[in-house]
Amino acid sequence: MARKTFISYKYSEAQEIRDEILKSLGEDATYYQGETSESPDLTDTSTENIKEGLKAKMYNTSVTIVIISPNLKNSKWIDWEIEYCLKEISRKERTSKTNGVVAVIQKVNGGYDWFKSINTQSDGCTSSSYLENLVYAIISKNRYNQSPKVYSCDTCKTINSLTGSYVSYVKEEDFLNDPQIYIENAYDKSENSDNYELVKQK
Repeated sequence: MARKTFISYKYSEAQEIRDEILKSLGEDATYYQGETSESPDLTDTSTENIKEGLKAKMYNTSVTIVIISPNLKNSKWIDWEIEYCLKEISRKERTSKTNGVVAVIQKVNGGYDWFKSINTQSDGCTSSSYLENLVYAIISKNRYNQSPKVYSCDTCKTINSLTGSYVSYVKEEDFLNDPQIYIENAYDKSENSDNYELVKQK
């Protein structure tokens, strides 16, 4: 089933991936609520007007796609957008639900080692680690927050990459190959958000 989505990203370095994501959604892109290459230029618009415009786009969405790019933390908007999407907001006697969130890692210079590394545990299991200092706290604090934790391996305490964190990290190429898997995973977690210790403030 198609979900209404919003993409949060740093415009100057991730707009091409945004366009690729919309292309990968196919017919489901009609449910996308955020900016496109056809959106008006808001450079000279006041901060409050921009916020109101963004709120209108985000309010009816159920899944937020965040593009993790090298200079993400230089954005004025991403942490605020995530906070808004995670909170339950009341407007005109209707209250929105907490969005599911999936984070798509940008491929840089042909790979992901700028942000992600693979580790082999002593028992032979492999796990991924990430440079969490490169993302906002509202993202990193919603990682590894499943409660109670369910381990993929009881020996080395590795967790499932899609269910062990409320915000899952997904490589760009994996997401573009089959976006619905990851969008549905994020949506399912939002429907079962009591299973996560959510941080909703930036």
